[in-house]
Amino acid sequence: MPSIGLGVFQTPPHETRTAVEAALATGYRHVDTAAAYGNEREVGDALRAAGMARDEVFIETKIWISDYGYNQTLHGFEKSAAKLGVDRIDLLILHQALPSAFEKTLQAYRALESLLDQGKVRAIGVSNFMVDHLTALLEKATVVPAVNQIELHPYFQQRAVQTFGAEHGILTQAWSPIGGITFYRNGSHGSTLEDPVIGGIARAHGKSPAQVMLRWHLQRGRSVIPKSTKPHRIAENFDVFDFDLTGSELAAIDALDTDQRGGPEPTEITLESFGREIPEA
Repeated sequence: MPSIGLGVFQTPPHETRTAVEAALATGYRHVDTAAAYGNEREVGDALRAAGMARDEVFIETKIWISDYGYNQTLHGFEKSAAKLGVDRIDLLILHQALPSAFEKTLQAYRALESLLDQGKVRAIGVSNFMVDHLTALLEKATVVPAVNQIELHPYFQQRAVQTFGAEHGILTQAWSPIGGITFYRNGSHGSTLEDPVIGGIARAHGKSPAQVMLRWHLQRGRSVIPKSTKPHRIAENFDVFDFDLTGSELAAIDALDTDQRGGPEPTEITLESFGREIPEA
């Protein structure tokens, strides 16, 4: 899996195709989408328009909680694959744990294991799983999740989840890797892009704050899926392979953690509050 992918969370369908096309032209070979984003079809359109061989681009998508349960998740795969226009998905993950109905989560993961066994997916994983969710899953699973995609940026680092993942061979993948808009909704923090520590490091390297944060993730061994619809930002986010942060610079960014989550609290995800129908292909 390429270490940097283009994320398309909250990208409107009509903007998704051009964003993915711009990313592929820049050099990205990894796209992250989800059934709940409502733009899988447009991701597939962009991939076909690019004219690349199927194996050239790593496609990652997610099953939404409304499609949890063994048979429902198998059908969720079929819906996503049809919208993407592919026979095989490179990485298929569960979008959230369902703490109040964890048996459905386990059934959904068992379906992912079946899809992996059948060769319909190349790898399986989870998203927004906390340590207790991962612990309960590993007690039943036959395949360790390849990836746990979580909110992770300098102001919210989820170190316990990262450590647990590393101990069990689960790669941490960061969504909102430069501190997305959800983090600032209560107005109690400024933007990571304006953080003086990050800004100073950026000036020292002749890079942007966003590039510094993405480089921090990569040097800490994480995968990242920055989101943008602007071609120049998409290109900027990919231009992070020609410099290295020092140990002291990495430590300075590590020290910015506030332990304050910006996205939904994973322990509070329920079908009643977050369930939505995922349309057929």
